[in-house]
Amino acid sequence: MTAAILLAIHIAAGSVALLAAVLALLTMKGGRYHVLAGRTYAVGMTLIFLTAVPLAILGSSVFLLLIAVFSFYLVFAGWRFARNRRGLPQLVDWLAMAIMGLTGLAMWAYAVVLAASGDGQWVTLLSFGAIAVALSAVDGQYYRRLAKGQGRAGVRRIQRHLTNMLAGTIATVTAVAVVNVDVNPVWLPWLLPTVIITPLIVWWNIRVRRRERAR
Repeated sequence: MTAAILLAIHIAAGSVALLAAVLALLTMKGGRYHVLAGRTYAVGMTLIFLTAVPLAILGSSVFLLLIAVFSFYLVFAGWRFARNRRGLPQLVDWLAMAIMGLTGLAMWAYAVVLAASGDGQWVTLLSFGAIAVALSAVDGQYYRRLAKGQGRAGVRRIQRHLTNMLAGTIATVTAVAVVNVDVNPVWLPWLLPTVIITPLIVWWNIRVRRRERAR
């Protein structure tokens, strides 16, 4: 019964988060509706995380537990970059980045275990582990530069916000794909949204940078 209730909340929160993500992408950045959609998305993803962790524990799934932590960091970090306009890091930011980095390393370690057992999901964890380590390193470098007084938040803060929030959107789309698409190899629906949407993140970062230079 507990698992059924958690799953129902998990699915409902995922549906709300996906809709909010679409609205955030379609509305004017920084505008009232964009902010509202972003907050709704953050709340939905938080509920997803809070239900995913006990579901993973009840199902004894290390794989899903790692994915839950990985996905939540993306949204949490994206939200922090939006809120922290000065860019000066706080303890919660350093803790979050450390947990993300450790999660990436744990993904690599568990990928070895899965590969040894013949489970194809080792490819998923190997890839997501690389993303986790890379994002925690890039986010950490951003905060370290500002903490040392090297530069200002400015456009880099917007880029970090966009990158993490869009990466969180990938996680939401991935969840939908995994539930509704049954194909081989098993890691394909897990990685395909990342392959498709990542170029959009790169393009968006370039666009933001060009706009800043034009100003």
